[in-house]
Amino acid sequence: MAKSNAARADAERRAAVKVTAHLAPAELDRLIHERVRLAIVSALAARERLTFNELKSLLKTSDGNLSVHARKLEDAEYIACDKSFEGRVPKTEYRLTALGRRALERYLDHMEALIRATRAR
Repeated sequence: MAKSNAARADAERRAAVKVTAHLAPAELDRLIHERVRLAIVSALAARERLTFNELKSLLKTSDGNLSVHARKLEDAEYIACDKSFEGRVPKTEYRLTALGRRALERYLDHMEALIRATRAR
């Protein structure tokens, strides 16, 4: 006999709680969890490359703030920075690395699991 929709939804909620019982907010990737860094990796997940000025405008942040957060992501190898010149004007472009994409996917999976577990209670 097929489960009713309510019984199926209840089973899914219980499964989500079981799967996420070991997950805690403290286990979130703190590097990505910070607001500006999450915005940087999210923007780069949506676009192949963004220049420093495009990111600054998109995130509505200062040069210094963006530089500090981008450097932390670079140091973790979540993003790559490519510097070049267009004529005599320096150009800085960022792209998400494969490691960064995997880290963002893990972070999003973790957040989704926490949301499901919270709603199930």
